[in-house]
Amino acid sequence: MTREAAAYEVGHHHEEVRVVTRPGYDVRGPGDADPGSAGPDVPRPGRPLRHDGAVPPTSPAPALPSRPGRRSRAARLAVLAATAALLAGCGPGPVGTGSPAPENDVPAPASPAAGPALDVLETLPVKGRAPRTGYTREEFGQAWTDDVAVTWGHNGCDTRNDILRRDLVAVTFKPGTRDCVVLAGTFPDPYGGRAIAFRRGAATSTAVQIDHVVALSDAWQSGAQQWDAETRRDFANDPLVLLAADGGLNAAKRDSDAASWLPPYRPFRCEYVARQVAIKARYRLWVKPAEKAAMARGLARCPGQGLPGDADATRRTPAADRVNTDRTGTDPTGTAPAASDAADERYADCTAARAAGAAPVRLGDAGYGRHLDRDGDGVGCE
Repeated sequence: MTREAAAYEVGHHHEEVRVVTRPGYDVRGPGDADPGSAGPDVPRPGRPLRHDGAVPPTSPAPALPSRPGRRSRAARLAVLAATAALLAGCGPGPVGTGSPAPENDVPAPASPAAGPALDVLETLPVKGRAPRTGYTREEFGQAWTDDVAVTWGHNGCDTRNDILRRDLVAVTFKPGTRDCVVLAGTFPDPYGGRAIAFRRGAATSTAVQIDHVVALSDAWQSGAQQWDAETRRDFANDPLVLLAADGGLNAAKRDSDAASWLPPYRPFRCEYVARQVAIKARYRLWVKPAEKAAMARGLARCPGQGLPGDADATRRTPAADRVNTDRTGTDPTGTAPAASDAADERYADCTAARAAGAAPVRLGDAGYGRHLDRDGDGVGCE
């Protein structure tokens, strides 16, 4: 019930409670029949106005005393309390519940969408790009934190290593990390369609980066700025949202959407666009008009393309599995990686660590050095 539809007033001189209704509305309790109602949350002329669950009387209430001073103080306080309760039910919360609206009125992420990606694309809201005002990487929480409520959250391994372990083959792990810290491996890059030799280190880690398939800045400008901190942190670390990528191609993509950037490896484009659709559907993000048109064009070439779900997010993409890993890009060092060699690598400073996607750097990680850990707590470049 809105305050415009029903205003409850306490007369200052006669202590009367009056109910003022808009013409065409009647005031009935939740149990009163209303055969013309289209649903409980759609008020319109002729249907009951709902409030916080209290059932208003269907017959006129007894007249209140009209002369001041004849009513006890407790009775006057009871009238005021009842009036306040009725007004509280007229706030922005859902009609008929009396509950206040959640902050920013943001729905929780949806369950994974199903069906052809083209069909799901048609269900996404279309709006213009919101301002980038207020966006920083920090709005999405600490980079690669394990403190999240998505797949692989709280598994004792940071998100970057989780994604490297998923997307690389022939992986070498740092001893003593319970198969967490990836030292080396071969990366079948679905963005460029070639295999890349990965070696962890200050000078080499940037060869393979972790891409947010829907860029954080793009998400911010299509609904994420309204989310709470926990939802943004989950989004930034959700395996569905993340793919390992050629460092140079990831840098070229920046925060582009499908209207301005697609992977140069054409066999992966349908999967890539479908993944973007799945992400936007799950997190209730909108698409821009040009973005939707580009997605529709791309998916028109593969109308049967489905959406990736939770199970797909835990394994490499089909396109990556088709990349020939027998030949790889040149290893910058020209030698096979060894655990002791990688552990001796040190980032020159926190700028280099962040550029490699390795910050924060923890004691025992390749690249860690005490010069990065000024407070001596074992975590550098926080």
